[in-house]
Amino acid sequence: MHRRTLFAATAALAASHWHQALAQANRAVCYNCPPEWADWASALRAIRDNLGIALPHDNKNSGQALAALLAEKARPVADVVYLGGNFGPRAKAEGVTQPYAPKGIEALPAGMKDPDGHWFAIHSGTLGLFVNVAALRGKPVPAGWRDLLKPEYRGMVGYLNPVSAAVGQVGMVAVNLGLGGSYTDFSPAISYFKALKANGAITPTQTAYARVVSGEIPILFDYDFNAMRAQFTDKADCRFVLPSEGTVSFPYIMALVANAPNAENGKRVLDFTLSDAGQAIWANAYLRPVRASAMSADAAAKFLPASEYARAQPINIAGMVAAQEAFVARYRDEVGG
Repeated sequence: MHRRTLFAATAALAASHWHQALAQANRAVCYNCPPEWADWASALRAIRDNLGIALPHDNKNSGQALAALLAEKARPVADVVYLGGNFGPRAKAEGVTQPYAPKGIEALPAGMKDPDGHWFAIHSGTLGLFVNVAALRGKPVPAGWRDLLKPEYRGMVGYLNPVSAAVGQVGMVAVNLGLGGSYTDFSPAISYFKALKANGAITPTQTAYARVVSGEIPILFDYDFNAMRAQFTDKADCRFVLPSEGTVSFPYIMALVANAPNAENGKRVLDFTLSDAGQAIWANAYLRPVRASAMSADAAAKFLPASEYARAQPINIAGMVAAQEAFVARYRDEVGG
């Protein structure tokens, strides 16, 4: 090969490697950070603008994210992962996370972080009914779980599939406790979901926010933050109903992936999620930030009154994790899905 041609080829290869390295330096991968959920859209933009790190959109749910981490354990793709709180202990046990203590973690309550540093909560939501009032076509706004079994709501109620989605599993716990069950007895929830299925329930596997706002699903088991986003940000005729029988509040967590290909960028992303700027994003998106001081008075004023939230008990993560495999299996076998 001619010397000039060889030099050009070598320079082109070096430039290619440099561009790849630069792209890698400005990139991180987060599993389960869908823009439509919990206003991850704003968080992803803020991370890009504040840190110069691009995170591609990812529409997995918690179960799918954990499955991908397990499948890729030998050669990880993700750097950080966002999961429903009940998935944190399992991810740790499966060896797909590694310890990291982000700045600000010392302010978190003991139940909101793994004692060995494998995961930590960033915010929480209260589970209830995300209702598109216009889509009810004149029917009354339901007040609680039992109302949804009435014939007038046939085919109008949805919940994410508990087999794979964290919010679906939290829904089972919330209904079960609200109807008199416990972390060791899920019979009330199984009976309820059988009846709800007979009443034409819809069970999507992915985030269904847009389907509620459009009126395709008039009532969805979901968190206060999604219903409030629809009501106050998207100006939809939507409301959040905290069920009369009671419900639960549930944390969402983040973790650094074991052997992450861009671990340093991943750490910077995790630091941001607990920073004042990061926590303010969650608060402005109607989530309760894990650092309570980040909740402004304006954000707090959009939530239901404290008397309503008195019916919501913090979920027992250890109790849920211990029961999860059994109640999901019962749901799969006895309700189907």
